[in-house]
Amino acid sequence: MTIQARHTDQAPRLAIALVSGTALAYEILLLRLFAIIQWHHFAYMVISLALLGYGASGTFVALARRWLLPRFQGAYLCSVILYGLAALFCFIGAQMIPFHPEELIWNPWQPVRLLAIYLILALPFFLAATSTALALARYRHQVATLYGMDLLGAGLGSAAVIALLHSYFPVRVLILICALALLAAPLAWWEFRGRLRGWALAFFILGIAALPWLPSSWPQLQPSPYKEQSQTLRIDGTKIMAQRSSPLGLLTVIASPLLPWRHAPGLSLQAAVEPPAQLGLFVDGSGMSAINTFNGDLAPLAYLDQLTSALPYHVTKPRHVLILGAGGGSDILQALYFGAAQIEAVELNRQVVNLVQDEFAAFSGAPYQAPGVSAHITDTRAFLGRSLQEYDLIQMSMVDAFGAAGAGLHALQENYLYTVEAFQDYWRHLSAHGALAISRWLKVPPRDSLKLLATARTALERQGVAQAADHLILIRGLQTSTLLVTKKAVSEADIARLRTFCTERAFDLAYYPGIETSEANLFNQLRQPSFYLGAQALLGDEAADYIDRYKFNLTPASDDKPFFFHFLKWQSIEEIMTLRDRGGMALMEWGYLVLLVSLIQAGLASIVLIVLPLFFVRTEVAPDTRLCSVVLYFFALGLAFLFLELTFIQKFILFLGHPLYAATVVLVAFLLFAGLGSIQARTLMVRRTARQVALMAITAIAAIALLYLGLLPAIFQLAMHWPLWARVGLALAIIAPLAFAMGMPFPLGLARLGSQAPALIPWAWGINGCASVISVMLATLGAVHCGFSAVVVAAVMLYGLAAWSFPE
Repeated sequence: MTIQARHTDQAPRLAIALVSGTALAYEILLLRLFAIIQWHHFAYMVISLALLGYGASGTFVALARRWLLPRFQGAYLCSVILYGLAALFCFIGAQMIPFHPEELIWNPWQPVRLLAIYLILALPFFLAATSTALALARYRHQVATLYGMDLLGAGLGSAAVIALLHSYFPVRVLILICALALLAAPLAWWEFRGRLRGWALAFFILGIAALPWLPSSWPQLQPSPYKEQSQTLRIDGTKIMAQRSSPLGLLTVIASPLLPWRHAPGLSLQAAVEPPAQLGLFVDGSGMSAINTFNGDLAPLAYLDQLTSALPYHVTKPRHVLILGAGGGSDILQALYFGAAQIEAVELNRQVVNLVQDEFAAFSGAPYQAPGVSAHITDTRAFLGRSLQEYDLIQMSMVDAFGAAGAGLHALQENYLYTVEAFQDYWRHLSAHGALAISRWLKVPPRDSLKLLATARTALERQGVAQAADHLILIRGLQTSTLLVTKKAVSEADIARLRTFCTERAFDLAYYPGIETSEANLFNQLRQPSFYLGAQALLGDEAADYIDRYKFNLTPASDDKPFFFHFLKWQSIEEIMTLRDRGGMALMEWGYLVLLVSLIQAGLASIVLIVLPLFFVRTEVAPDTRLCSVVLYFFALGLAFLFLELTFIQKFILFLGHPLYAATVVLVAFLLFAGLGSIQARTLMVRRTARQVALMAITAIAAIALLYLGLLPAIFQLAMHWPLWARVGLALAIIAPLAFAMGMPFPLGLARLGSQAPALIPWAWGINGCASVISVMLATLGAVHCGFSAVVVAAVMLYGLAAWSFPE
């Protein structure tokens, strides 16, 4: 292949946008892929490794710029082509590393394997960013424009990948992204006004076009063997009946004809009936729910009366029921079994409803279309925000996987169903005789059950209920617990029905108003009546002291700190470690542990790969240049930008209803409008200095960010009932002015360096990347321990530090 080129000063603007767009699409896709093969908490690692690649690229260009820039076009094309190939093969290679987070403490090789995965997957981002860094160094007089194209491309790529995930399985999207990434090479060559022999160009393009037609089974995803679906498929005779994919999850329906399903969470040991034939429904390989066979005959559903979740039907006799997270339809069938006249079922994922209603309608009996049943495809909080109805019962049962919940794998996952504000929403939608019922997997020592009790008390007191303890009931079985929050105070008649219900099913009473110690811990006996003792303490006058002394975090979650599943306290870690040989590791929160290990590894990797090599180019810096101000400015910007971006992603999960929607919309908004701000910064410099424009932008950032701290909760409350497309539009409008201003400080600093000390541009790129790498984990830890508001305030302070240290 022969390549010729004519000298030109035209930068590869479109190629930069395409590379940036595919890189951000690849990053978002990795969030989906890791949710399938591992767990949700790897999202933070994915974002961090992408930023590590970007930061390391700046250091690489700083070291090799004298050799690379004279060969710019060849170096640029090679980095783009290698990036397209690495995006595919690095993911395949990373899957071959046997990393299991559950073994992090037991197996000393697991942290090494995690680091290997981290570095392997950082390579595609390193190569993509190297091409951009080369372009910025080659065309430094066009820094603002190229940086703007980089951000605009990233924003469009973030939006495009969601559309692709609605139409294709994640593996096919991976192939498409790699093909588009490779197409950036001929696009760049066209922008360079190069000449490529026709046969070579055709061969290259045809090779790219063939990628999406590779066998659908390649590359094969390798889910963790600890996931429920992986363990289920090891049973003889199990087979996958159907799979559906969307941005909300990979759905898998599995049949087990040789060893029939018996999925009945919390089934009484006294039960004389068993579930009917079932199919297993998994989301991303976990979170199993059952699709029951149903032909209209209620008799085979008698097992649903033997679950702890049946409690409200005996105590309150509801007629109008709201089911949150209806899934495979078991809760709908339970409401039908107890004769509820009107049932409203809320389910976020439309494909779940379609599978139950359409493809498996002959098996399931189409419960979502049963008489009296109405289905709502939406987020729970959004539905409650627009609903004016009052319900006799609001029910949530087992909305997460037993394995994930029990192992602490949801510790860092934002969940707005169990916050104080959510409980207040539920309370406002209860009828005068209504009740809220929440059933969860049982943990010993108790955590979920007691935290729910503390949350309910706080919510009721905020609603003006003087004696919250008079409205609460808590029971437990062998596997599950159920909390009942009643709109009216629990009566003697309610207590009589409660006792009968529990005695007949061998369920243990943990709390009701006036419970005696002798009534607790009778059937499923523990060494101490810990659920009863915890309930008494949390509903008494010394609740705050009890929460402070308890070995696990029982502080109620809020919309500002929606980490309900974060139970770990630092002071308990040493005791847990001493008990690891006696089953104590089940108390460790693996999601939190992975975050800490990733933070340490990311920090070390960014220092080794980004910061230390930069000292080898120190001699190129002019003597009068203030290197320390350059480091401080770009390091503060790297932390502050990601602090705000990550906080908005986490905050907008509540508003948009799903983490992937929030991540995509927020990334699109920040990148798109920051790109526009970057382009506009050059125009503003015509009449003002770079320092003056940067100070104006930082002042606007601080004012807008602090203003949003007070306004966002009210805005969310007012617009929560809007349809998704309208909420997305409002989210873009909210973020636009903040992101527009945030897009200016970085290119303004680069422009200043371009005129005064161009050798420091790679330094700025690398230092900013190093800060960005660790900012992802730091922002998450800050949100878990201090709340989103504290992270926003920290970001504003960092922007203030950047304003003070603007490079002279």
